[in-house]
Order: sequence, then structure tokens, then C-alpha cells
Amino acid sequence: MTEAEEEAAPIRVVLVDDQELVRAGFTMVLDAQPDIEVVGEAGDGAQALELLRSTRADVVLMDVRMPRMDGIEATRRVVAGAGPKVVILTTFDLDEYAFAAIKAGAGGFLLKDAGPAQLIEAIKAVHSGDAVVAPSTTKRLLDRFAVHLPDAEQRAGGALESLTEREGEVLRLVARGLSNAEIAGRLYVSEATVKTHMGRILMKLGLRDRVQAVVFAYETGLVKSGQRGDSP
Repeated sequence: MTEAEEEAAPIRVVLVDDQELVRAGFTMVLDAQPDIEVVGEAGDGAQALELLRSTRADVVLMDVRMPRMDGIEATRRVVAGAGPKVVILTTFDLDEYAFAAIKAGAGGFLLKDAGPAQLIEAIKAVHSGDAVVAPSTTKRLLDRFAVHLPDAEQRAGGALESLTEREGEVLRLVARGLSNAEIAGRLYVSEATVKTHMGRILMKLGLRDRVQAVVFAYETGLVKSGQRGDSP
């Protein structure tokens, strides 16, 4: 398939949730979109892994709490196998599971009560490589569970020293929940320049995507819990 054909092809989605009604609801919403196609469903993580061995998918919508194999372990295995991108489905009272899944490699997360427009936007955002589905939500989640992160001194090492001053500034703003457009406005540069900085940051730190960069910033103490986007 050529690059042009890949861009024109619909986004292939696999739904993983132990509640059939939830899967049915998501399927109705997604199949109504001309550029999204539900190509498979699974009721738990183990079934999802089996399905993905025979079904090509671009994005997996993964529930967290499921029988046999939960979404955290399933996400870890999907990512380890260089599989499709994963969006975690969670609820407010299960935020700690979503955090663990993001640590396992999920590209983003979405609340189960999100509206159709948010669901579609999340899938398209993660598929396009913009791993942060909702930066402000990611920020609140990390704020809440930053106390569970390892000690910054143990994790930082010399990694941050490899970044230029501007790259460190971009990483700090990303971790505070700012979008590329907001960072560009704050630093008086173009969005393309911000994307270039992010690419270099990910390469230097050996990170897979923007979400991992946010987690890294918290783990190393670059951003402290409770800081906001307008913090100094």
C-alpha cells in the first residue's frame, strides 16, 4: 500500500471491553464515520492479543478492568510487540489504572463517558501520532498520582543534560499540559519548530511518544505535581 493509499484508508479500530453493550455503543458511533472502521472486538486482554495476531489494526480502544487479562498487561504486550497504538478507556474512579497503562505504553486515555466527538477525536489524534488525547486531563491524572512515582534523583541520571535549554523548556511546557499551538505561542516560534523540538527530545531520551515524555518529566522532577501551564 502506497503512502497516499494509507492516508485515504479508514483507521482500523479494535474494541476491547468486557461489556458487550459498551462495545456495541462504540461500534455504532465509529462505524458511522467514513474514515473509521471497527475491524474486531474482544472481551478481555487475552482475547485481544489473539485477535491482533490475525487482524491488522491501527488503534485499539482498551478497557482497563477485564477478566483473564486486564488492559494494563494487554497494553504492555501490544506495545512490546510493536502493535497498534492503544487508547485506554477508564472512569474517574479508576485513574490509577489508567496511569499504570500509560506507563505500560498506551498512547492516551479516554473517559468512558466521553461523547462521540471526543471518542472520534481521540482515535484520530493517536493515529496521527499526537499521543496526547487530552493534555489537561493527562496533567490532572499525573498530579493526582505523582506521589507514586519513583524518586527523581534515581531516575534523572544524565538524561536531562542531553537536552538543550530550549528542548528542556519545550518538555516542561508539554508536561504542564500545553498543546503544540500553545507552546508555539508561548515561545514565539512556529508549530513546526515545536514538533521538531519534540522529535529531538523523544530521540535523545529514548521515549516513544509525547505521553511518555510527560511521565518522564514528572519522574525526573522537571515538573512538580501541582504546577500549571502558567507556572514559572
